[in-house]
Amino acid sequence: MGSRLRMHMNPQILYEDNHLLVVVKPVNMPTQADDSGDRDLLTLLKADLKLRYQKPGNVYLGLVHRLDRPAGGVMVFAKTSKAAARLTQQVRDRKFIKIYRIVVHGVPSQSKGRLRDYLLKDTSSNSVKVFSEPSPGAKEAVLKYEALDTKNGFSLIQICLETGRSHQIRVQMANLGHPLYGDQKYGAGVNSPGQQLALWSLAIGFQHPTKGEMLHFVSEPPPVMPWKMFG
Repeated sequence: MGSRLRMHMNPQILYEDNHLLVVVKPVNMPTQADDSGDRDLLTLLKADLKLRYQKPGNVYLGLVHRLDRPAGGVMVFAKTSKAAARLTQQVRDRKFIKIYRIVVHGVPSQSKGRLRDYLLKDTSSNSVKVFSEPSPGAKEAVLKYEALDTKNGFSLIQICLETGRSHQIRVQMANLGHPLYGDQKYGAGVNSPGQQLALWSLAIGFQHPTKGEMLHFVSEPPPVMPWKMFG
Protein backbone atom coordinates (compact mmCIF):
# COMPACT_ATOMS: atom_id res chain seq x y z
CA MET A 1 0.00 0.00 0.00
CA GLY A 2 1.29 3.43 -0.87
CA SER A 3 2.96 5.61 1.72
CA ARG A 4 0.42 8.37 1.15
CA LEU A 5 -2.40 6.02 2.16
CA ARG A 6 -0.54 4.81 5.25
CA MET A 7 -0.27 8.39 6.46
CA HIS A 8 -4.03 8.85 6.80
CA MET A 9 -5.93 6.37 8.99
CA ASN A 10 -4.85 3.42 6.82
CA PRO A 11 -8.03 1.95 5.29
CA GLN A 12 -7.55 -1.81 5.02
CA ILE A 13 -7.79 -3.30 1.51
CA LEU A 14 -9.63 -6.65 1.54
CA TYR A 15 -9.65 -7.35 -2.21
CA GLU A 16 -8.53 -5.74 -5.43
CA ASP A 17 -8.59 -6.67 -9.12
CA ASN A 18 -8.87 -4.73 -12.38
CA HIS A 19 -12.54 -3.89 -11.71
CA LEU A 20 -13.02 -3.78 -7.93
CA LEU A 21 -11.53 -2.34 -4.77
CA VAL A 22 -12.96 -3.63 -1.48
CA VAL A 23 -11.86 -1.78 1.66
CA VAL A 24 -12.71 -1.25 5.32
CA LYS A 25 -13.87 2.32 5.84
CA PRO A 26 -12.48 3.88 9.04
CA VAL A 27 -15.02 5.38 11.43
CA ASN A 28 -15.52 9.16 11.34
CA MET A 29 -14.15 9.51 7.80
CA PRO A 30 -16.49 10.85 5.09
CA THR A 31 -17.11 8.41 2.25
CA GLN A 32 -16.70 11.25 -0.24
CA ALA A 33 -15.78 14.94 -0.08
CA ASP A 34 -18.22 17.10 1.87
CA ASP A 35 -18.48 20.61 3.26
CA SER A 36 -16.19 19.76 6.19
CA GLY A 37 -13.16 19.68 3.92
CA ASP A 38 -11.84 16.70 5.91
CA ARG A 39 -9.91 13.91 4.20
CA ASP A 40 -12.44 11.54 2.64
CA LEU A 41 -12.14 7.87 1.70
CA LEU A 42 -12.82 8.23 -2.04
CA THR A 43 -10.15 10.91 -2.52
CA LEU A 44 -7.71 8.97 -0.36
CA LEU A 45 -8.15 5.76 -2.35
CA LYS A 46 -7.80 7.59 -5.68
CA ALA A 47 -4.53 9.12 -4.49
CA ASP A 48 -3.27 5.70 -3.42
CA LEU A 49 -4.15 4.10 -6.78
CA LYS A 50 -2.42 6.93 -8.62
CA LEU A 51 0.69 6.48 -6.48
CA ARG A 52 0.84 2.67 -6.55
CA TYR A 53 0.23 2.30 -10.27
CA GLN A 54 2.01 5.51 -11.36
CA LYS A 55 -1.09 6.61 -13.26
CA PRO A 56 -0.94 9.91 -15.16
CA GLY A 57 -3.91 12.27 -14.91
CA ASN A 58 -7.07 11.58 -12.95
CA VAL A 59 -7.82 8.11 -11.54
CA TYR A 60 -11.31 6.69 -11.98
CA LEU A 61 -12.96 5.20 -8.90
CA GLY A 62 -16.74 4.82 -8.84
CA LEU A 63 -18.81 5.17 -5.68
CA VAL A 64 -21.30 2.27 -5.58
CA HIS A 65 -22.78 2.73 -2.08
CA ARG A 66 -22.19 4.93 0.96
CA LEU A 67 -21.71 4.76 4.70
CA ASP A 68 -22.55 7.54 7.14
CA ARG A 69 -19.46 9.41 8.28
CA PRO A 70 -19.47 8.00 11.85
CA ALA A 71 -19.97 4.42 10.60
CA GLY A 72 -17.21 2.03 9.56
CA GLY A 73 -16.89 -1.29 7.82
CA VAL A 74 -16.64 -3.02 4.47
CA MET A 75 -17.30 -1.15 1.21
CA VAL A 76 -16.69 -1.78 -2.49
CA PHE A 77 -15.58 0.78 -5.08
CA ALA A 78 -15.55 0.30 -8.85
CA LYS A 79 -12.28 0.78 -10.74
CA THR A 80 -14.00 0.91 -14.15
CA SER A 81 -17.16 2.59 -15.41
CA LYS A 82 -18.49 -0.80 -16.57
CA ALA A 83 -18.09 -2.21 -13.06
CA ALA A 84 -19.71 0.88 -11.55
CA ALA A 85 -22.75 0.60 -13.82
CA ARG A 86 -23.23 -3.12 -13.20
CA LEU A 87 -22.80 -2.89 -9.43
CA THR A 88 -25.13 0.11 -9.24
CA GLN A 89 -27.75 -1.90 -11.15
CA GLN A 90 -27.42 -4.70 -8.60
CA VAL A 91 -28.07 -2.16 -5.85
CA ARG A 92 -31.17 -0.89 -7.69
CA ASP A 93 -32.42 -4.43 -8.25
CA ARG A 94 -31.89 -5.24 -4.55
CA LYS A 95 -29.44 -7.99 -5.45
CA PHE A 96 -26.54 -6.34 -3.63
CA ILE A 97 -26.32 -7.88 -0.13
CA LYS A 98 -25.66 -5.45 2.74
CA ILE A 99 -25.39 -6.77 6.31
CA TYR A 100 -24.76 -4.50 9.29
CA ARG A 101 -24.15 -4.87 13.00
CA ILE A 102 -25.53 -2.31 15.40
CA VAL A 103 -25.86 -1.84 19.15
CA VAL A 104 -29.12 -0.29 20.33
CA HIS A 105 -30.63 0.84 23.60
CA GLY A 106 -33.09 -1.60 25.10
CA VAL A 107 -34.35 -4.99 23.96
CA PRO A 108 -36.80 -5.26 21.03
CA SER A 109 -40.09 -6.93 21.97
CA GLN A 110 -39.68 -9.22 18.97
CA SER A 111 -36.25 -10.82 18.51
CA LYS A 112 -36.52 -10.55 14.74
CA GLY A 113 -38.69 -8.66 12.29
CA ARG A 114 -39.03 -6.69 9.08
CA LEU A 115 -39.53 -2.93 9.10
CA ARG A 116 -41.13 -1.01 6.26
CA ASP A 117 -41.33 2.77 6.60
CA TYR A 118 -41.26 5.83 4.37
CA LEU A 119 -38.39 8.26 4.84
CA LEU A 120 -38.23 11.91 3.90
CA LYS A 121 -34.87 13.66 3.98
CA ASP A 122 -34.55 17.28 5.06
CA THR A 123 -31.36 18.43 3.34
CA SER A 124 -31.26 21.71 5.29
CA SER A 125 -30.84 19.86 8.60
CA ASN A 126 -29.33 16.66 7.18
CA SER A 127 -31.97 14.66 9.04
CA VAL A 128 -34.65 12.19 8.05
CA LYS A 129 -38.30 11.97 9.06
CA VAL A 130 -40.10 8.64 9.19
CA PHE A 131 -43.69 7.90 8.19
CA SER A 132 -45.59 4.63 8.58
CA GLU A 133 -47.61 5.27 5.41
CA PRO A 134 -46.67 6.62 1.96
CA SER A 135 -46.12 10.38 2.11
CA PRO A 136 -45.31 12.97 -0.58
CA GLY A 137 -41.58 12.90 -1.34
CA ALA A 138 -40.88 10.04 1.08
CA LYS A 139 -39.09 6.90 -0.14
CA GLU A 140 -39.85 3.35 0.91
CA ALA A 141 -37.31 1.93 3.37
CA VAL A 142 -37.18 -1.78 4.20
CA LEU A 143 -34.87 -3.75 6.47
CA LYS A 144 -34.80 -7.03 8.36
CA TYR A 145 -33.37 -7.22 11.88
CA GLU A 146 -32.41 -9.97 14.29
CA ALA A 147 -31.33 -9.52 17.91
CA LEU A 148 -28.21 -11.60 18.56
CA ASP A 149 -27.47 -10.82 22.22
CA THR A 150 -28.35 -8.47 25.09
CA LYS A 151 -26.06 -7.03 27.77
CA ASN A 152 -26.48 -4.26 30.32
CA GLY A 153 -29.64 -2.89 28.73
CA PHE A 154 -28.20 -2.92 25.20
CA SER A 155 -28.85 -5.26 22.29
CA LEU A 156 -26.50 -6.43 19.55
CA ILE A 157 -28.53 -6.58 16.35
CA GLN A 158 -27.83 -7.76 12.81
CA ILE A 159 -29.46 -5.81 9.99
CA CYS A 160 -30.09 -6.88 6.41
CA LEU A 161 -30.86 -3.84 4.28
CA GLU A 162 -33.31 -4.29 1.42
CA THR A 163 -33.12 -0.59 0.49
CA GLY A 164 -30.34 1.92 1.04
CA ARG A 165 -31.87 5.20 2.18
CA SER A 166 -30.03 8.00 3.93
CA HIS A 167 -29.75 7.32 7.70
CA GLN A 168 -32.13 4.39 7.18
CA ILE A 169 -30.96 2.04 9.94
CA ARG A 170 -30.59 4.83 12.46
CA VAL A 171 -33.99 6.40 11.92
CA GLN A 172 -35.96 3.16 11.55
CA MET A 173 -34.51 1.65 14.72
CA ALA A 174 -35.09 4.90 16.63
CA ASN A 175 -38.67 4.91 15.38
CA LEU A 176 -39.01 1.35 16.70
CA GLY A 177 -37.99 2.70 20.11
CA HIS A 178 -34.40 1.49 20.06
CA PRO A 179 -31.96 4.25 19.01
CA LEU A 180 -28.40 3.26 18.22
CA TYR A 181 -25.69 3.57 20.84
CA GLY A 182 -23.88 6.86 20.31
CA ASP A 183 -26.39 8.32 17.82
CA GLN A 184 -26.52 12.03 18.62
CA LYS A 185 -29.03 12.81 15.87
CA TYR A 186 -31.77 10.24 16.46
CA GLY A 187 -31.01 9.28 20.06
CA ALA A 188 -29.73 12.46 21.68
CA GLY A 189 -31.88 11.92 24.76
CA VAL A 190 -30.20 8.64 25.70
CA ASN A 191 -26.66 9.08 24.36
CA SER A 192 -23.78 11.16 25.65
CA PRO A 193 -21.78 13.58 23.47
CA GLY A 194 -18.57 11.97 22.22
CA GLN A 195 -19.87 8.40 22.12
CA GLN A 196 -19.00 6.57 18.91
CA LEU A 197 -21.97 5.55 16.77
CA ALA A 198 -22.38 1.74 16.91
CA LEU A 199 -23.09 1.15 13.22
CA TRP A 200 -20.77 -1.20 11.31
CA SER A 201 -20.93 -2.58 7.77
CA LEU A 202 -20.28 -6.23 8.56
CA ALA A 203 -20.63 -7.88 5.15
CA ILE A 204 -21.39 -7.24 1.51
CA GLY A 205 -22.17 -9.68 -1.28
CA PHE A 206 -22.56 -9.11 -5.01
CA GLN A 207 -21.97 -10.64 -8.42
CA HIS A 208 -18.59 -9.83 -9.93
CA PRO A 209 -19.30 -7.28 -12.69
CA THR A 210 -17.39 -9.19 -15.40
CA LYS A 211 -16.80 -12.75 -14.17
CA GLY A 212 -20.33 -13.32 -12.90
CA GLU A 213 -19.27 -15.16 -9.73
CA MET A 214 -20.74 -14.26 -6.34
CA LEU A 215 -18.32 -12.52 -3.99
CA HIS A 216 -18.71 -12.04 -0.23
CA PHE A 217 -16.58 -9.91 2.09
CA VAL A 218 -16.70 -9.60 5.88
CA SER A 219 -15.17 -7.16 8.35
CA GLU A 220 -15.84 -7.57 12.09
CA PRO A 221 -16.39 -4.51 14.32
CA PRO A 222 -13.34 -3.39 16.33
CA PRO A 223 -12.92 -4.65 19.95
CA VAL A 224 -13.90 -1.31 21.54
CA MET A 225 -17.02 -0.07 23.31
CA PRO A 226 -19.78 -0.91 22.83
CA TRP A 227 -18.83 -3.89 20.63
CA LYS A 228 -16.57 -5.47 23.24
CA MET A 229 -19.54 -5.89 25.58
CA PHE A 230 -20.64 -8.75 23.37
CA GLY A 231 -17.28 -10.51 23.05
